Amino acid sequence: MALPPALLATAAALAALAALLLVLICIIAHITAKKMPTLHRHEEEKYFINAEGRKESLPSIHDPPTKELSVVVPSYNEEDRLPHMMDEALDYLEKRQKRDPSFTYEVIVVNDGSKDQTTQVAMKYCKKYGSDKVRVLSLVKNRGKGGAVRMGVFSSRGKRILMADADGATEFADIEKVEEGLKNLQPWPNQMAISCGSRAHLEKDSIAKRSYFRTLLMYGFHFLVWFLCVKEIRDTQCGFKLLTREAALQTFSTLHIERWAFDVELLYIAQRLRIPIAEVAVNWTEIEDILLCLMEYESGFSQVKQ
Repeated sequence: MALPPALLATAAALAALAALLLVLICIIAHITAKKMPTLHRHEEEKYFINAEGRKESLPSIHDPPTKELSVVVPSYNEEDRLPHMMDEALDYLEKRQKRDPSFTYEVIVVNDGSKDQTTQVAMKYCKKYGSDKVRVLSLVKNRGKGGAVRMGVFSSRGKRILMADADGATEFADIEKVEEGLKNLQPWPNQMAISCGSRAHLEKDSIAKRSYFRTLLMYGFHFLVWFLCVKEIRDTQCGFKLLTREAALQTFSTLHIERWAFDVELLYIAQRLRIPIAEVAVNWTEIEDILLCLMEYESGFSQVKQ
């Protein structure tokens, strides 16, 4: 269906304004940004509570890996949606471990300053499966999705690290697809590679279900990302990404953005470092209004006492 001329003109004006603002932001960011961002941990963020209720020090991504896979789940006010995701993920991981005893894993739930019972919900899985398999990292204040993922990545023990959203929008079994994408990139330069889950193949169906305004926002954002940052990946925002440990260390150590669109900077850094990137189609279900959920997550910092 063709868009009305007036709507097209408005969209073009908004896109031009957005491009101008983004260029201005980039200039300011370039002037004010530090070459290497520093990661600050509050004292309470240096340990986790194990299944027995005792404090244990968190490992570091600089340590040698001791697990095959780490799954990092950023969570902000996810007491309702987290159980479905955790049930699906842990059911898959446990069955895979039974088939292949050499396969080891951990799931790190990062509670990003939630005001609900997210920590308590996640701790139930820690007590059920043990703190060697499920760990809960509670942040003192909301950092944003990018900041929460980075904290989880830097506390992980896996050779490979998977980012997975708490809403369970992506079928967890599709990890095998992104693993295959990672494998196909071998040989990995300096042991670095990234495989991104993608919803690009679902674009036509999603457009049919969305309003004109949201469709214009989507196209405008995709164009700006392609024009200014990442040209080779169609879907930069899917929260299902698999990284080798070295790739995670190098990209997240250089990451400045901690909130919305951190994925764009992450992939831009990867391209600048010449890290090979695969894009793999995954099964994805839109959970509630994803735009509103994202706005709620990213506005959480304004509700937290600084």
